[in-house]
Amino acid sequence: MPQQQQAATPHISVLMPVRNEACYLQATLDSLYRQTMTSWELIAVDDGSSDATPHILAAAASKDSRVQVIRREGGGLVAALNAGRAFCRAALLARLDGDDICHPRRFELQATYLDEHPETGLVASNFRHFPRTGLKQGMIDYEAWQNGLTDHALIIRDLFVESPFVHPSVMMRRAILEDVRGFQDNGWPEDYDLWLRLAAAGIQFARLPQTLLFWRDHPERATRTMDEYATTSFRECKCHHLLNGFLKNIPDVVIAGAGLEARAWQRLLTVKNVKVSTWLDVDPKKVGRILHNAPVLSPEELHLQGRKMIVAIGVRGAREQFRIVAHRRGWHEGMDFVCVA
Repeated sequence: MPQQQQAATPHISVLMPVRNEACYLQATLDSLYRQTMTSWELIAVDDGSSDATPHILAAAASKDSRVQVIRREGGGLVAALNAGRAFCRAALLARLDGDDICHPRRFELQATYLDEHPETGLVASNFRHFPRTGLKQGMIDYEAWQNGLTDHALIIRDLFVESPFVHPSVMMRRAILEDVRGFQDNGWPEDYDLWLRLAAAGIQFARLPQTLLFWRDHPERATRTMDEYATTSFRECKCHHLLNGFLKNIPDVVIAGAGLEARAWQRLLTVKNVKVSTWLDVDPKKVGRILHNAPVLSPEELHLQGRKMIVAIGVRGAREQFRIVAHRRGWHEGMDFVCVA
């Protein structure tokens, strides 16, 4: 690989925390070297690796002046991200993990979009899991759902359903990350928390339709091993941001759905001193019952009268069916109700 001269001010800073990624790291680095846009710097934060990761990074830095390695003795993902953030110089910041692969035109296309759309603060892209062998249906569904959020309005609509971006697929203006005080460690997913904080700050999102990130699936991936990425942690994160936004100063809510997910939300909201005053369901076996001291009503019986509604319906396709019902009843998403999962 030929020696590269580091630009005085690179167009893109690539922030990549790594820990024991020796099996996959070289392939990730090779995908950077193949980028059609070459004005980038890599800030690689080695968070206490005990395998060959430090040697791979040292070799990369010795051959390419665009690669800068920061060595830490552990401390966790969020601390590593913020440590690396402090060294990023470019106006645009791209995230990458040490086990994923970038399409050769990823930086070119994302940077061009942000350069041409000054109103946009963050642009993601479509992604694809790999390898496909053994990939579970839930991950395939998540890939299809996320790639279907094609513009800002759809991203905001489904913001509390699930994380709308794969972290290593995004490029953002570094200034917006500084404005919201960087990455935060609250015991839940740091990336999802960031998207919610950026949305609350009014940042405009976008997604490119091209598949520009290949997200490696393996048993040691952080989303599979870290407690912060458990379902309960995601729910805690959603609840925190809802209580600071859509549900701020709201004493009671309506919950649409009466299954396991809806009841989990009822328990969590009760702990947060928000009462469920009414349940909404279409199942005739449930309508008319009393659940946790609140009546279960049908859509025809429910009159919101200014109350807020959390839609916690987990059955495949049921969310879209609910949106049809809501439209007929004159309920507006984002104002009268928010969908969660």
